[in-house]
Formats: sequence, C-alpha cells, structure tokens
Amino acid sequence: MSFPATRLRRLRRTDALRALVRETSLSPDDVVMPLFACPGEGVVRPVAGLPGIAQRSIDEIAREGAELQRLGVRAVLLFGIPEEKDEQGSGAWDADGIVQRALRALRAEAPGLTLLTDVCLCEYTSHGHCGVLRDGEVANDETVELLARTALSHVDAGADAVAPSDMMDGRVSAIRDVLPDTPIVSYAAKYASAFYGPFREVAESTPAFGDRRGYQMDPANVREALRECALDLEEGADVLMVKPALPYLDVLRAVRERFDCPVWAYSVSGEYAMVKAGAAAGHLDERRAALEALTAVKRAGAGTIVTYWAKELAAWL
Repeated sequence: MSFPATRLRRLRRTDALRALVRETSLSPDDVVMPLFACPGEGVVRPVAGLPGIAQRSIDEIAREGAELQRLGVRAVLLFGIPEEKDEQGSGAWDADGIVQRALRALRAEAPGLTLLTDVCLCEYTSHGHCGVLRDGEVANDETVELLARTALSHVDAGADAVAPSDMMDGRVSAIRDVLPDTPIVSYAAKYASAFYGPFREVAESTPAFGDRRGYQMDPANVREALRECALDLEEGADVLMVKPALPYLDVLRAVRERFDCPVWAYSVSGEYAMVKAGAAAGHLDERRAALEALTAVKRAGAGTIVTYWAKELAAWL
C-alpha cells in the first residue's frame, strides 16, 4: 500500500520509536582504541593534528589502558616509537622493545583488555619505509621474515592478536607458520591514502624519501582488494580489515558481501582530524558527526572499528 495508508514517519516520531526500529547500532564492544607507546616516564605528548591523542610512556600507557577498561572499551591496538631506529627496524622484534614492554605493563594494569599489536617496521626503520630496502625499494621476502619475527615477539610479550599492516605479499602465511594459534587481524585492503597524515606525525613514520604506493593499494581499485582478501584468508588470516574506512565504504561493503569471516575497518587519523577541525571551527557538532560517521562504517559492513574516538564513544554511549 502507498500513501496515505503508508506513512513511514510514524516510526520516527519519538526517540524511543526510532530506537526500536534502528537497523544499525554502535557500542563500546564494537571499537578498538589505538595507543602509541614512547620512551620515557610520565610522558603524555599531545599531537597537534590529533586532538585528544598522544604519545605515552609505558607507565602512562598502562594508566590509559586501565581507564579505557573502566569505561568499557574492550580492546586496544598498540603502536611503538622506539628510542633508536636502524636500516632493518630491529627494535620491532627486540624482546625488551617498546611494544613488548608496553604489552607487559598493560597486561598487569588492565588484565581485562584484549591487546592487539600493529605489526610493521615503518616506526622502527631509519628510512621510514615498511621493510628492508634493496636498491631503493622494499624487499618483500626479506621483510616478511622480519615481520614474522616481530609478530612472534609480540605474542611472547603478551599480545592476544597481531595485525600485520605492511602490505607485503605472503606475510600472513609467514606469521601463521610461527603462530599457529594466534588470531591474525590482517590489514588486507590497505590503500595508499592521503588520509594518514596525522598518524605519521604521532607514529613518527613518515618515509624519508618517496612514498608507499609500491606496496600499499591504489585507491582506484576494488577488485584487487577482493583478491588481497582472498589470499590473506587462504594464508590463515582470521579477520580482514579495510583501511581507511569512510573513503572506502564501497570496498568495505564488497568485502562483507564476498567473505564469510569477521570484517573490520580502520577509521584513520585523517577522518578523525577533519571532524575535530570542523567542530573546533564551529561548523559541525563533533559528537553527532562522529557517531554518524562510525555508524556509516558499521552499516557498510564493519563488525569492529579501529577508531581514535573509541574512548569518547564509550563515554557518549
């Protein structure tokens, strides 16, 4: 039947009615908070491009983890900024490295948190690229060996799951070989995006030369993303992640429809920074805009979202 018998506005009249028929919902269970560990003690170093986000020393990381757990956030994704960098990024797999020590501190201070680690070499290499360089290019197979070594060191230090983000071919298989029982959250479709700028500031991972288009995906491609996802599942990935989120909702939807596995999205620093800047300028309401954006990501197919709003979202909800 059509109008006047059919009136879709009937179920929009009140907050309670709208909630009863809402198709997509957000909760603190749906989000993962990125954390950035840095050297020192008592350090909380804000980042201009990411209001509310900071590099934190290990003691402060532990304190922040406990606060997130208290608010109801269930999981964090840990990045590390080492004291020293070298050509290979050897700090990434150091048993006493920054991420490894942060994992042990978080496990002691916030035992209920699920601890995930970003597995990549870019924060640890002196040149800022995601692997070992040979003749000015990242050497895929040598890098894969070091990524597996890094993932193993993270699990030995207490990580519940590892998340390789480097986009090397075969890295999921190499990690699965050394970690048969550990969940792998693969950055399966990670694009060479312009929306990573603020992250590179907080993670201190800007390449010293060139860019990452030789290994991260071309923003124009979606069929290639599905091939990447299929290969990662064959190699042993448990979760597929699309990064960024908002500019790639079509990719996220395509991945969700094609694969019967958990699908995540990473709502990246540029997405967060734009809304923060717009709100600071008085152009939009941050809470409403953030909730709308994250709902769009969830609606497109993400079961879980890595987001810099995780802490605020837990308080809002």
